[in-house]
Amino acid sequence: MQQYSVYIFDLDGTLLDTLHDLAASVNYALRQHAMPEHSIDDIRQFVGNGVRLLMERAVPEGINNPEFEATYATFRQYYMQHSFDTTRPYEGIPELLHTLKQRGCLLAVVSNKMMAATQELVAHFFPEIDVAIGEHEESGIRKKPAPDTVYEALRQLTHRHSLSTAQLSSVYIGDSDVDIETAHNAGLPCISVLWGFRSREFLMAHGATTFADKPSDILSE
Repeated sequence: MQQYSVYIFDLDGTLLDTLHDLAASVNYALRQHAMPEHSIDDIRQFVGNGVRLLMERAVPEGINNPEFEATYATFRQYYMQHSFDTTRPYEGIPELLHTLKQRGCLLAVVSNKMMAATQELVAHFFPEIDVAIGEHEESGIRKKPAPDTVYEALRQLTHRHSLSTAQLSSVYIGDSDVDIETAHNAGLPCISVLWGFRSREFLMAHGATTFADKPSDILSE
């Protein structure tokens, strides 16, 4: 694969296996509001476009359910307290990031996860990451697949390192159809990873053309 100067990563399903903590938090919120719970496979299909949409998919009748906002609030509170219970980096990810930093690359995370959770998880697991951008509803920065979070990450990187975007060659790395669309909207090449929440067949059906079977594939010349 081509080598780049900036690597912009999705978080859930790309750097971190967060599925079980997300599922536990969803089902806790559903139980508290007397709603039916979901399987891990259900939650795997629900994730990828922010926690609000995750809960819209999990709650019966979604936002039309009169208990939706209360259930969503319960989820957010519980997840912020339990986002480290079982979440771990995928095998090979710490080594990948360390090698990229040794090569002088700049690293960023853009996620539809809540801003506070995104920054807390990145700071804990990945100190090599230069910039972490999550969902912040009051910021005016649209969530993925809009390119806003990618542009904001690049803006912060260029500002911190006194660079211009013309000096950078960037790539976006993710595990979902939302990531493919985000990369396209930002005008960046996309590497789709196969250890995350979606299959090769699903990704190909949504336009993926470049794949990584394992993190070290991203380093290959």
